Amino acid sequence: MNIKTLFKSKAEVYSTVTLAALVLVVLPLLLPIFRLNLFGKYLTFGFVGVGLVLLWGRCGILSLGQGVFFGLGGYCMAMFLKLEASDPISTKIQSTPGIPDFMDWNQITKLPWFWEPFKSFPFTMAAILVIPTLVAFGIGWAMFRRRVGGVYFAIITQAIALIISLGIDGNQGYTGGRHGITDLRTLLGMDIRSNVSQYIIYYISALVLFACILFGKYIINSRMGRVLVAIRDREDRVRFSGYDVAMCRSFVFALAALFSGIGGAMFVLQVGFMSPSLIGIVPSIEMVIFAAVGGRLSVIGAVYGVLIVNLGKTTFSEAFPELWLFLMGRTFIAVVMFFPDGFAGLTEPGGPLSKLWQKWGARLLPGLARRIAENHSATATTTVLGEKTALNEVTNATK
Repeated sequence: MNIKTLFKSKAEVYSTVTLAALVLVVLPLLLPIFRLNLFGKYLTFGFVGVGLVLLWGRCGILSLGQGVFFGLGGYCMAMFLKLEASDPISTKIQSTPGIPDFMDWNQITKLPWFWEPFKSFPFTMAAILVIPTLVAFGIGWAMFRRRVGGVYFAIITQAIALIISLGIDGNQGYTGGRHGITDLRTLLGMDIRSNVSQYIIYYISALVLFACILFGKYIINSRMGRVLVAIRDREDRVRFSGYDVAMCRSFVFALAALFSGIGGAMFVLQVGFMSPSLIGIVPSIEMVIFAAVGGRLSVIGAVYGVLIVNLGKTTFSEAFPELWLFLMGRTFIAVVMFFPDGFAGLTEPGGPLSKLWQKWGARLLPGLARRIAENHSATATTTVLGEKTALNEVTNATK
């Protein structure tokens, strides 16, 4: 892996560095800890956005159930934290000390067998990575090998999200029910509610997110990325070329689930709870909106979309508590109508800001405008050659 594998142009490098500077330097310096913790929560949804770029933007698979994998990772982390907070001394007033409080309320006298492994932190970390990945791969393999796709795949994933959220909601004694798993206070003895811990968790979330972004860029710019684009554009031609389309789709679906599971675990550390309200249909659709607003073809754009949409929700709900849903709805409609490629499309070659710069930039700063025009020309050429010839490269590789 080298810099040329990760970035196709200087513009991609600049956009990544700009986002890193914003998240790692500007926001921690300017915001109080409460607001910074909100942005830390927003960043956890960025993991889902990066996965959706690979899954939806590059491979053409729209999943309306990413909240399931976000929730699986979150519940794995929440179970570990809840067991750490439910030691016999802290729960001595319960009828059965040493088990989570909601189990005691539901007259459960013994810790269920599937909770036992989550007493181990290494097992929990492995479960956060493995469980969402395996579940997604199983679902994907079962459907993709039967050539289920398009709107049917979207509806099935939506149904799965509803089933799992109702299943968690209806088993209060084992999962915490509708209220979820709450009152999570410590991680390996560290109080996650303190200001110092919040800063540490924020930076860990940001750094892990950028690791996922770079890995996503590596996949996009690699041979695998070209195969995914070819599957999106002409699935039958790729299949006739000898590629296992079902396996490729299952792989990218599992990878998107892996990112979502990591995001769910970081979300629990940021907010201190996990509930089925983050798994159902509505949050899963919102996650798709994040990617659509930012730009479903750009991993950086998807993260910006997450920040913009969630900041809008927070701002509108605080300023206009009775109207904020209508304001958010109008914002989404405006983005879909006027920016079909998301906000990332504004700066792409041929986008609105690019055209505006071509019109006025040459008059104001001719030297800088000429250099940017050359860079945009190179970027556009690379994009066209990379995507338009993806099918040809995939076909030629099999000869």
